[in-house]
Amino acid sequence: MSDNGSTTNSNGLLARLQPQDRERLGEAIRRLMAHGSILGLEPSQTDLYHWCYQNRPWLDEFANLLDLKLHWEHQDRTVQAVPESSAFLLRLKLDATLVLLTLWYEFDTAIRDRGETPPVRLTAQQLNDSLAAKFEPLKKFQPSPTRLREILALAQRKNLLRFTPDAALERSVIEVFPTLKRVIPFQSIEEWNKNAERYLVAAKEAGAETAALPEDSEGDKDE
Repeated sequence: MSDNGSTTNSNGLLARLQPQDRERLGEAIRRLMAHGSILGLEPSQTDLYHWCYQNRPWLDEFANLLDLKLHWEHQDRTVQAVPESSAFLLRLKLDATLVLLTLWYEFDTAIRDRGETPPVRLTAQQLNDSLAAKFEPLKKFQPSPTRLREILALAQRKNLLRFTPDAALERSVIEVFPTLKRVIPFQSIEEWNKNAERYLVAAKEAGAETAALPEDSEGDKDE
């Protein structure tokens, strides 16, 4: 008698796939669930991205089962999973939300106003200066240096940016990826301003400590 828990069902839905394709499909889904995207320009992810691109129907079908919509940007060698269900919300503390909103603004203005190409680079000092200028009434919610490192590390795990830390935090380099624009899907700077004002008003009136943004994670592990 065979052990159903330790053998592959030869009549299962994936039986028609070759073992190596099953392995690649599983690897792709795990990475999309854990990190939100696959970045084909990263050397460690190049082969996986190209396998995914060659097998888009499989990935799209599996993502649909999980209420995820895949966005394919072959020019940037990126496939990103964007949730269509409220079950996939990254529930962030307010300080993390403010940081991501500020990074969105810096990315948008760099691309739209200065004609830069992704990723958009800035230092942690520039981020802090921008954060203080945009959300001065919420100064008490702005992160400490230790907390800022944690937020940027979380955003890096979610493939929203690359964070290169320095012993002096203010010299640390942040490279913001286009994936951030889908996690915070504002269509214009006017929409950004409207939402930023909403956070300002809500936080001041209710003393809010958490906020929610669409992502592919179960939640901010720091909470």
